Amino acid sequence: MTDSLNGVAPLPHLGVIRVEGEDAAKFLQGQLTQDFALLGLAEARLAAFCNAKGRMQASFVGFRRSPTEIVLVMSRDILAPTLKRLSMFVMRAKAKLSDATEEFTLLGLAGSAVAGDAPPWTKTDDGVASLVRLYPADGQARALWLAPAGTPAPDGQVLEHGLWLWGEVRSAIATITAPIVEAFVPQMLNYESVGGVNFKKGCYPGQEIVARSQFRGTLKRRAFPAHAGAELLAGQEVFHDADPQQPCGLVAQAAAAPGGGWDAIVSLQLSATQGGRLTASGPDGPELALGELPYLLLADV
Repeated sequence: MTDSLNGVAPLPHLGVIRVEGEDAAKFLQGQLTQDFALLGLAEARLAAFCNAKGRMQASFVGFRRSPTEIVLVMSRDILAPTLKRLSMFVMRAKAKLSDATEEFTLLGLAGSAVAGDAPPWTKTDDGVASLVRLYPADGQARALWLAPAGTPAPDGQVLEHGLWLWGEVRSAIATITAPIVEAFVPQMLNYESVGGVNFKKGCYPGQEIVARSQFRGTLKRRAFPAHAGAELLAGQEVFHDADPQQPCGLVAQAAAAPGGGWDAIVSLQLSATQGGRLTASGPDGPELALGELPYLLLADV
Protein backbone atom coordinates (compact mmCIF):
# COMPACT_ATOMS: atom_id res chain seq x y z
CA MET A 1 0.00 0.00 0.00
CA THR A 2 3.00 2.34 -0.20
CA ASP A 3 1.68 3.78 -3.47
CA SER A 4 -1.02 5.47 -1.36
CA LEU A 5 1.72 7.39 0.52
CA ASN A 6 2.08 10.04 -2.14
CA GLY A 7 1.26 13.75 -2.10
CA VAL A 8 1.10 16.76 0.21
CA ALA A 9 -0.51 16.41 3.64
CA PRO A 10 -1.64 18.94 6.26
CA LEU A 11 0.01 18.42 9.66
CA PRO A 12 -2.38 19.82 12.28
CA HIS A 13 -0.96 17.50 14.94
CA LEU A 14 2.39 19.34 14.90
CA GLY A 15 3.39 22.72 16.31
CA VAL A 16 6.44 25.00 16.25
CA ILE A 17 8.58 26.46 19.01
CA ARG A 18 10.80 29.31 17.84
CA VAL A 19 14.09 30.00 19.62
CA GLU A 20 15.55 33.42 18.72
CA GLY A 21 18.68 35.26 19.77
CA GLU A 22 22.44 35.07 19.57
CA ASP A 23 22.47 32.31 22.23
CA ALA A 24 19.70 30.20 20.61
CA ALA A 25 22.01 27.34 19.63
CA LYS A 26 24.03 27.55 22.84
CA PHE A 27 20.85 27.34 24.91
CA LEU A 28 19.51 24.29 23.06
CA GLN A 29 22.94 22.69 23.25
CA GLY A 30 22.55 22.56 27.03
CA GLN A 31 19.02 21.14 26.98
CA LEU A 32 18.61 18.61 24.17
CA THR A 33 20.20 15.28 23.21
CA GLN A 34 21.61 16.49 19.90
CA ASP A 35 24.40 18.87 18.97
CA PHE A 36 22.95 22.28 18.07
CA ALA A 37 26.21 24.20 18.47
CA LEU A 38 27.42 22.75 15.16
CA LEU A 39 24.03 22.94 13.41
CA GLY A 40 24.48 24.34 9.92
CA LEU A 41 21.90 25.96 7.66
CA ALA A 42 21.76 22.88 5.43
CA GLU A 43 20.90 20.30 8.08
CA ALA A 44 18.32 19.46 10.71
CA ARG A 45 18.45 17.59 14.01
CA LEU A 46 16.21 14.96 15.58
CA ALA A 47 16.45 15.59 19.31
CA ALA A 48 14.83 14.80 22.64
CA PHE A 49 14.26 16.90 25.77
CA CYS A 50 14.74 14.62 28.78
CA ASN A 51 14.10 14.92 32.49
CA ALA A 52 16.82 14.37 35.08
CA LYS A 53 16.21 10.60 34.89
CA GLY A 54 16.84 10.54 31.13
CA ARG A 55 13.17 10.06 30.26
CA MET A 56 11.93 11.83 27.14
CA GLN A 57 9.56 14.72 27.84
CA ALA A 58 9.38 15.80 24.20
CA SER A 59 10.98 15.17 20.81
CA PHE A 60 11.72 17.63 18.02
CA VAL A 61 12.92 18.09 14.48
CA GLY A 62 15.00 21.26 14.81
CA PHE A 63 16.73 23.45 12.22
CA ARG A 64 18.00 26.97 11.67
CA ARG A 65 16.00 29.48 9.65
CA SER A 66 18.80 32.01 10.10
CA PRO A 67 22.02 32.25 12.14
CA THR A 68 20.01 33.49 15.15
CA GLU A 69 16.70 31.63 14.72
CA ILE A 70 16.02 27.92 15.28
CA VAL A 71 12.61 26.28 14.99
CA LEU A 72 11.61 23.09 16.79
CA VAL A 73 8.80 21.08 15.21
CA MET A 74 7.04 18.85 17.75
CA SER A 75 3.75 17.28 18.76
CA ARG A 76 1.22 20.03 19.30
CA ASP A 77 -0.51 18.29 22.23
CA ILE A 78 2.50 18.79 24.52
CA LEU A 79 3.85 22.06 23.09
CA ALA A 80 2.57 24.37 25.84
CA PRO A 81 4.01 22.42 28.82
CA THR A 82 7.24 21.80 26.92
CA LEU A 83 7.63 25.50 26.11
CA LYS A 84 7.01 26.38 29.75
CA ARG A 85 9.53 23.81 30.97
CA LEU A 86 12.24 24.82 28.50
CA SER A 87 11.71 28.52 29.24
CA MET A 88 12.54 27.90 32.90
CA PHE A 89 16.16 27.21 31.89
CA VAL A 90 16.78 30.30 29.76
CA MET A 91 17.98 32.42 32.70
CA ARG A 92 20.66 34.83 31.39
CA ALA A 93 20.94 33.31 27.92
CA LYS A 94 20.21 35.70 25.06
CA ALA A 95 17.44 33.50 23.70
CA LYS A 96 13.69 34.01 23.46
CA LEU A 97 11.31 31.08 23.18
CA SER A 98 7.78 31.36 21.78
CA ASP A 99 4.94 29.31 20.34
CA ALA A 100 5.16 30.17 16.64
CA THR A 101 2.71 27.53 15.39
CA GLU A 102 0.26 30.07 13.94
CA GLU A 103 3.06 31.92 12.15
CA PHE A 104 3.99 28.97 9.94
CA THR A 105 2.43 26.50 7.56
CA LEU A 106 3.60 22.93 8.10
CA LEU A 107 3.10 20.28 5.42
CA GLY A 108 4.24 16.72 4.93
CA LEU A 109 5.50 15.69 1.49
CA ALA A 110 5.65 12.06 0.39
CA GLY A 111 6.45 10.03 -2.70
CA SER A 112 6.63 12.00 -5.94
CA ALA A 113 6.03 15.25 -4.04
CA VAL A 114 9.60 14.99 -2.73
CA ALA A 115 12.11 16.06 -5.37
CA GLY A 116 15.65 14.76 -5.55
CA ASP A 117 17.48 12.34 -3.30
CA ALA A 118 19.08 13.37 -0.03
CA PRO A 119 19.87 11.70 3.31
CA PRO A 120 17.54 12.10 6.31
CA TRP A 121 17.93 15.35 8.26
CA THR A 122 19.18 17.24 5.20
CA LYS A 123 17.62 20.72 4.95
CA THR A 124 17.21 22.81 1.82
CA ASP A 125 15.67 26.26 1.40
CA ASP A 126 13.44 27.44 -1.43
CA GLY A 127 12.87 31.14 -0.88
CA VAL A 128 11.20 31.47 2.54
CA ALA A 129 10.33 27.76 2.68
CA SER A 130 12.45 25.06 4.33
CA LEU A 131 12.40 21.39 3.40
CA VAL A 132 13.74 18.73 5.79
CA ARG A 133 14.22 15.18 4.55
CA LEU A 134 12.84 12.56 6.91
CA TYR A 135 13.41 8.83 7.11
CA PRO A 136 11.41 7.04 4.39
CA ALA A 137 8.35 4.87 5.01
CA ASP A 138 8.43 1.52 3.20
CA GLY A 139 10.84 3.04 0.68
CA GLN A 140 8.73 6.13 0.01
CA ALA A 141 10.55 9.45 0.37
CA ARG A 142 9.17 11.83 2.99
CA ALA A 143 9.94 15.43 3.93
CA LEU A 144 8.75 18.19 6.24
CA TRP A 145 7.92 21.54 4.59
CA LEU A 146 7.77 24.72 6.69
CA ALA A 147 7.16 28.28 5.52
CA PRO A 148 5.62 31.50 6.87
CA ALA A 149 1.83 31.36 6.94
CA GLY A 150 0.36 32.39 3.59
CA THR A 151 3.23 30.99 1.51
CA PRO A 152 1.87 29.04 -1.51
CA ALA A 153 2.01 25.30 -0.89
CA PRO A 154 4.22 23.08 -3.05
CA ASP A 155 2.63 21.22 -5.95
CA GLY A 156 1.25 17.75 -5.38
CA GLN A 157 -1.96 15.84 -4.91
CA VAL A 158 -3.61 16.02 -1.50
CA LEU A 159 -2.46 13.28 0.88
CA GLU A 160 -4.90 12.48 3.67
CA HIS A 161 -3.68 13.31 7.16
CA GLY A 162 -4.36 9.74 8.30
CA LEU A 163 -2.08 8.36 5.63
CA TRP A 164 0.71 10.70 6.70
CA LEU A 165 0.29 9.48 10.28
CA TRP A 166 0.53 5.91 9.01
CA GLY A 167 3.74 6.81 7.16
CA GLU A 168 5.19 8.21 10.39
CA VAL A 169 4.56 4.88 12.07
CA ARG A 170 6.01 2.92 9.16
CA SER A 171 9.21 4.98 9.37
CA ALA A 172 9.63 3.44 12.86
CA ILE A 173 10.69 6.77 14.38
CA ALA A 174 8.26 7.69 17.14
CA THR A 175 7.30 11.22 18.15
CA ILE A 176 6.71 11.92 21.83
CA THR A 177 3.03 12.72 22.51
CA ALA A 178 1.05 13.18 25.72
CA PRO A 179 0.36 9.47 26.42
CA ILE A 180 4.08 8.58 26.43
CA VAL A 181 5.70 11.61 28.10
CA GLU A 182 8.51 10.38 30.39
CA ALA A 183 7.93 6.73 29.40
CA PHE A 184 11.22 6.13 27.57
CA VAL A 185 14.90 6.92 27.55
CA PRO A 186 15.90 7.74 23.95
CA GLN A 187 17.39 4.32 23.19
CA MET A 188 14.07 2.61 24.02
CA LEU A 189 12.80 4.30 20.84
CA ASN A 190 16.06 3.69 18.92
CA TYR A 191 16.85 7.41 18.84
CA GLU A 192 20.59 6.82 19.03
CA SER A 193 20.35 4.84 15.76
CA VAL A 194 18.43 7.45 13.73
CA GLY A 195 20.37 10.61 14.54
CA GLY A 196 18.56 11.61 17.73
CA VAL A 197 21.43 11.43 20.26
CA ASN A 198 24.97 12.77 20.14
CA PHE A 199 27.22 11.09 22.71
CA LYS A 200 30.14 13.49 22.13
CA LYS A 201 28.38 16.73 23.07
CA GLY A 202 28.30 18.33 26.50
CA CYS A 203 25.85 17.91 29.34
CA TYR A 204 22.07 18.16 29.16
CA PRO A 205 19.33 17.00 31.56
CA GLY A 206 19.47 13.22 31.89
CA GLN A 207 22.74 12.94 29.90
CA GLU A 208 24.44 10.68 32.44
CA ILE A 209 21.58 8.14 32.38
CA VAL A 210 21.35 8.19 28.58
CA ALA A 211 25.12 7.61 28.29
CA ARG A 212 25.05 4.84 30.89
CA SER A 213 22.26 3.07 29.00
CA GLN A 214 24.42 3.15 25.89
CA PHE A 215 27.81 2.18 27.21
CA ARG A 216 27.16 -0.08 30.21
CA GLY A 217 24.86 -2.57 28.53
CA THR A 218 21.89 -1.73 30.75
CA LEU A 219 19.39 -1.23 27.91
CA LYS A 220 16.76 -3.97 27.86
CA ARG A 221 14.09 -2.36 25.63
CA ARG A 222 13.95 -1.50 21.95
CA ALA A 223 11.35 -0.19 19.51
CA PHE A 224 9.88 -2.41 16.81
CA PRO A 225 7.20 -2.12 14.12
CA ALA A 226 4.04 -4.10 14.90
CA HIS A 227 0.65 -4.82 13.33
CA ALA A 228 -2.71 -5.78 14.82
CA GLY A 229 -6.15 -6.43 13.43
CA ALA A 230 -7.81 -4.04 15.89
CA GLU A 231 -7.25 -0.45 17.00
CA LEU A 232 -4.02 0.39 18.79
CA LEU A 233 -3.31 3.57 20.76
CA ALA A 234 -0.19 5.27 22.06
CA GLY A 235 0.24 4.48 25.74
CA GLN A 236 -1.31 1.00 25.63
CA GLU A 237 0.62 -1.60 27.57
CA VAL A 238 1.86 -4.72 25.78
CA PHE A 239 1.76 -8.19 27.35
CA HIS A 240 3.52 -11.50 26.62
CA ASP A 241 1.84 -14.85 27.22
CA ALA A 242 4.83 -16.04 29.24
CA ASP A 243 3.87 -13.58 32.00
CA PRO A 244 0.36 -12.25 31.22
CA GLN A 245 0.09 -10.28 34.46
CA GLN A 246 3.08 -8.01 33.87
CA PRO A 247 3.41 -5.64 30.89
CA CYS A 248 6.53 -6.14 28.79
CA GLY A 249 6.24 -2.99 26.69
CA LEU A 250 4.28 0.01 25.54
CA VAL A 251 2.73 1.22 22.29
CA ALA A 252 4.60 4.41 21.40
CA GLN A 253 2.67 5.44 18.28
CA ALA A 254 -0.08 3.90 16.14
CA ALA A 255 -2.14 4.59 13.03
CA ALA A 256 -4.76 2.87 10.91
CA ALA A 257 -3.19 0.94 8.02
CA PRO A 258 -4.67 1.54 4.56
CA GLY A 259 -4.70 -2.22 3.93
CA GLY A 260 -6.67 -2.89 7.11
CA GLY A 261 -5.83 -3.20 10.79
CA TRP A 262 -3.44 -0.96 12.69
CA ASP A 263 0.31 -0.44 12.52
CA ALA A 264 2.32 0.69 15.51
CA ILE A 265 5.73 1.36 16.98
CA VAL A 266 6.06 -0.65 20.19
CA SER A 267 8.88 -0.48 22.72
CA LEU A 268 9.47 -3.94 24.17
CA GLN A 269 11.69 -5.79 26.55
CA LEU A 270 14.14 -7.65 24.36
CA SER A 271 13.24 -10.91 26.09
CA ALA A 272 9.67 -10.53 24.78
CA THR A 273 10.79 -10.54 21.15
CA GLN A 274 12.07 -14.12 21.13
CA GLY A 275 8.75 -15.79 20.38
CA GLY A 276 5.43 -16.22 22.07
CA ARG A 277 2.16 -14.29 21.88
CA LEU A 278 2.09 -10.49 22.29
CA THR A 279 -1.11 -8.56 22.94
CA ALA A 280 -2.04 -4.93 23.56
CA SER A 281 -4.06 -3.65 26.54
CA GLY A 282 -4.17 -7.04 28.26
CA PRO A 283 -3.83 -10.80 27.75
CA ASP A 284 -7.11 -10.82 25.80
CA GLY A 285 -6.36 -7.70 23.72
CA PRO A 286 -5.43 -7.45 20.05
CA GLU A 287 -2.58 -9.77 19.08
CA LEU A 288 0.56 -8.07 17.80
CA ALA A 289 2.74 -9.31 14.96
CA LEU A 290 6.24 -7.82 15.07
CA GLY A 291 7.94 -6.63 11.89
CA GLU A 292 11.50 -5.84 10.86
CA LEU A 293 13.04 -2.45 11.53
CA PRO A 294 13.61 -0.42 8.35
CA TYR A 295 16.99 0.79 9.59
CA LEU A 296 20.00 -0.72 11.33
CA LEU A 297 20.50 -0.26 15.05
CA LEU A 298 23.72 1.46 15.97
CA ALA A 299 24.78 -1.57 18.02
CA ASP A 300 24.53 -3.73 14.89
CA VAL A 301 26.46 -1.46 12.52
